[in-house]
Amino acid sequence: MSSFQPPDVLLLGPGPSPVSSRVLDAIARPTIGHLDPRFIGMMEELKELLRYAFQTRNALTVPISAPGSAGMEAAFVNLIEPGDKVVVCQNGVFGARMRENVVRIGATPIMVSDPFGKPIDLEKAEAALKANPGVKALAFVHAETSTGVESDAAVLCALAREHGALSIVDAVTSLGGIPLLADEWGADAIYSGSQKCLSAPPGLSPVTFSERAVEALKSRRTPVQSWFLDLSLIMGYWQGGGARAYHHTAPINMLYGLHEALLILREEGLDAAFARHRHNHLRLRKGLDAMGLELLVAEESRLPQLNAVVVPEGVSEMEVRKRLLDEFSIEIGAGLGELAGKIWRIGLMGAGSNERSVDRVLEALAVCTGRKAA
Repeated sequence: MSSFQPPDVLLLGPGPSPVSSRVLDAIARPTIGHLDPRFIGMMEELKELLRYAFQTRNALTVPISAPGSAGMEAAFVNLIEPGDKVVVCQNGVFGARMRENVVRIGATPIMVSDPFGKPIDLEKAEAALKANPGVKALAFVHAETSTGVESDAAVLCALAREHGALSIVDAVTSLGGIPLLADEWGADAIYSGSQKCLSAPPGLSPVTFSERAVEALKSRRTPVQSWFLDLSLIMGYWQGGGARAYHHTAPINMLYGLHEALLILREEGLDAAFARHRHNHLRLRKGLDAMGLELLVAEESRLPQLNAVVVPEGVSEMEVRKRLLDEFSIEIGAGLGELAGKIWRIGLMGAGSNERSVDRVLEALAVCTGRKAA
């Protein structure tokens, strides 16, 4: 055996996204102790950078030391208890994972289901809240990674508050790619991932919890089911000032990388990042149109950073992806769930959202599908 040398692949799938040399260089810096005062100083900066990304002043804004799925579980196990009722909106694969969390806690999911490729029906969500007084939370996916659909998070968060419920928001694919306004929307718990529009390697899950959410956590009747994800314990390590309580050994170098990725986002500015993602989406759409390839999602609810392309008749979805990887060193994603074999998912996220990436994937896709590029 010898040291592993990964190939140079252009990552244009649903994640991970390309990682810039600045972030990779940051990860390679010397490891220091997770309780070293200098590392703790970086932790404070990291929390402030995350507040900028989430557009919040929430004190409880930290990266969970695990992927986005752990951020999801942290939101549910800290806020939901056995016997609670939770309205779960499902319009893709990741809404189903929310339901699974509710069931495993011993709470009752009240499902609001919409077709894959469609945004969450706001009237159906409101009707579910009205029909079930005392619901603890409304859970939904802001940017559904499995379909490329954006749902109206501002209205959904407002509906939750109107009915006395907390809002739990999956922003794994939206953070850094489209507007995400935690404080303005009154969102209570939001979780994301490091490997999408932030363009850091996978393995960290930024989360933010409102004061309402923190009060719900403090007033629990039962212990949090997960010791590792118990935020009341995690905050003993991430709290500002004073002695830090040892909870777990933080992934030190990965946190260097996230810090650098968030610095890059702040240097560009959120509005500029959103505009860049939009610009490159439109460039991709123009090229797909020229080849006669359709997008699954209607324009008004289409994510710019995650594009679901309908596989045309007579074309092998799997064979095209294989050729793209083998012959062109480009990775795109397959469909999930009921869309398996029916769509390709082309991600233009973070460092991968640029004109060169768009042109490269369009040219390669034309060859692999036998269609004429623009």
